[in-house]
Amino acid sequence: MSTERELPAVAPAVTAELVAALSPRLRRRLDAGIAKLADRPVVRDGDTVRVTVDDEGSELELHAPGGVVADAAAIRCGCLLAPDCLHRAAAASAAPVADMAEAAGRTESGSAGAASTGTAQSAEGAVSTGGAETAEQPTSLSGSGEASVPDQSATPPQRSAAHAVFDAVAAVLDAGTDGSGAVLQAELLRAAHTARLAGLPRAAAAAVSVVTALRAARAADPAFRLAELVSAVSEALSVAHRVPYAMGAELAGLRGTVRQPYTPDGSLRLYGLFSEPVLTASGYAGAVTWTGDAEGRLYTVSDVAPGGAGRAVGAADRAVRIGDTALTHRELARAGLAVSGATVSPTGRLGAGAGVRAVRASGADWRAEPLDRLWAVPVAEQVGRALGGGHDLLFLEVTLVGAVREAAGDCLLADCGGVPLRLTAAHDHPALPHRDNLRLLAAARGSRLRVIARLTAAPHARAQLLATEHPKSAGSRIDLGLDRLQHADLPAPASPHPPSSPPSAPAPAPSPSAPIDAVLAPDEAPLHLLRRRIEQAAAGGRRVLAFPGDSAADARRLHRHGLGTAGDILDELLAAAAERSRDAFGRLLPADTGRFARAWLAAGRYTEEVDRVLCAAAWGG
Repeated sequence: MSTERELPAVAPAVTAELVAALSPRLRRRLDAGIAKLADRPVVRDGDTVRVTVDDEGSELELHAPGGVVADAAAIRCGCLLAPDCLHRAAAASAAPVADMAEAAGRTESGSAGAASTGTAQSAEGAVSTGGAETAEQPTSLSGSGEASVPDQSATPPQRSAAHAVFDAVAAVLDAGTDGSGAVLQAELLRAAHTARLAGLPRAAAAAVSVVTALRAARAADPAFRLAELVSAVSEALSVAHRVPYAMGAELAGLRGTVRQPYTPDGSLRLYGLFSEPVLTASGYAGAVTWTGDAEGRLYTVSDVAPGGAGRAVGAADRAVRIGDTALTHRELARAGLAVSGATVSPTGRLGAGAGVRAVRASGADWRAEPLDRLWAVPVAEQVGRALGGGHDLLFLEVTLVGAVREAAGDCLLADCGGVPLRLTAAHDHPALPHRDNLRLLAAARGSRLRVIARLTAAPHARAQLLATEHPKSAGSRIDLGLDRLQHADLPAPASPHPPSSPPSAPAPAPSPSAPIDAVLAPDEAPLHLLRRRIEQAAAGGRRVLAFPGDSAADARRLHRHGLGTAGDILDELLAAAAERSRDAFGRLLPADTGRFARAWLAAGRYTEEVDRVLCAAAWGG
């Protein structure tokens, strides 16, 4: 019996087709059918996965060559009602969503409907972690398969597909997570498939991300974060809303790209920085190792493929897929690499083509050249680069202060050159050591360390901790997602002064007590009044904001603090949520989901931009 990723990934079009074929009665029973299927035994035999669907021993088969179910006929059920039974649609809806480009590569080859997408990339290429994609392609196309033409507008199929994505996401926003069951998810997957065929890979990927986040929320996945659902919904609505009106370069950006371009970069001498595990809700796992050259440019080597937590944990000990080197990701993070014939994507991912050669070389300490220069860049400049669309890694020197408990778990407090900083876990899966390491580091209060973190846009200084110097062993470092700290790795706690002792002279490092008060100070910025309404709508749907209450007080408070635009946006959001028209007989008409989605999108985009400004200010920008 499989113990990891029990069901293979299913192409969005397959799930949409099977759900659409159900009768209205079976559609109403679909969510219950999915829940029952989760408790049934699963057996994997090569490319075939079998599920016993009832007590009579009827079996459901999913044929997934290469790990992907790309055709509805590949899901077969042996029950008496097949093929018109509930089981096929339930299995497709319970399975992870396959990368659409991979599924297309298995079922379409030059067909008219798919011609606009070009050659499909591999499943790995669809996964992005901190700007590091995972498969090489030699050329780059816009989503339409055409070069961007100045003043070119969206085609009629693209406008139609964008409207379909917007309407499907608006329906999800209207229903909330509890109301967005398998049927609404299937409609969104159908819209995603239509967008991909129309040459809108960015909109298609955004729609799939919404489905993935919804499933995590409905399954009470411990790794689910409401902010991720809000971000996915905002991205899908924003892209779908702008496509019909955009032209030229803006349209090219909104279309997105199916494949990553690779350009020759000659010979490279790289030095390992750290390695991080990858574990996505869509069923992909592996590792990404970050390296730097003598000029401070960053490059990544990735190994991401279908899999679960086991693959994420074990990928660091697999050999990197570049040249003939036998280095593992864990070893490369502390060693070096000499590459000839290198090819590099715009995000810095190294290609692994046949012409690339790579051999092991010596590494460098974080405090020695050439890596030392990464920490020499002013923090405000690093934050500005990340907020401006560059890579989001921050190279910081911090003094550990302690810890504080947040709703999402413990948070490590640090002083970063006088800036109070919250360092959080990059992943909450129990198989990965991020959170355990964070708790142990909180005991190393007063330690001054160099760390690598990923910026989190927030009104205060906040980042995900990825790697750090060893708190006790000079010259060593720890990858927070791969290495497990022990109590013996921590420095001995300093002896407290007796109460009668006079205060000691101030230490050269900033006093830890100063930033902890600043970090723990309550956030008085009233923008949270708008942000919480955005999150309430994403989780509970439009009806949550339609409840009567003194909503005008929130708008007045925003106006008093000089956030008049925020107050007006909140008024419109609440008005759109509460509006219900009646017909000539006094009966309520369906809600205007489009108006509510546009009001919600305006609120989301506004808070995102304000957060960017506040984030830069919090870091001293």
